[in-house]
Amino acid sequence: MQNTQSISLKVVEKIAEREQVSPAELKPPLHYAIDTDALNSLYQSDTPERGPSKVEFTYNGYTVVVDSTGDVDIRDQVSASGPDKTIA
Repeated sequence: MQNTQSISLKVVEKIAEREQVSPAELKPPLHYAIDTDALNSLYQSDTPERGPSKVEFTYNGYTVVVDSTGDVDIRDQVSASGPDKTIA
């Protein structure tokens, strides 16, 4: 699985797009939430079986999910945490 773009850059670009800002404007930087070198290295292997089936972490109010193919899914934390609990 050779990615032409690092996973961490994909994450930053997707969140910046959602926030309607440039990637450089995101605060705090992604490396405050996760070790970006480690994240990138998980998905640089030529052997997909050696990588994780899924990596999930939170950043800037979003739940970030990276699957085994390196696809990045960005979800609002509220919707990713399950159904809302309301008090009647």
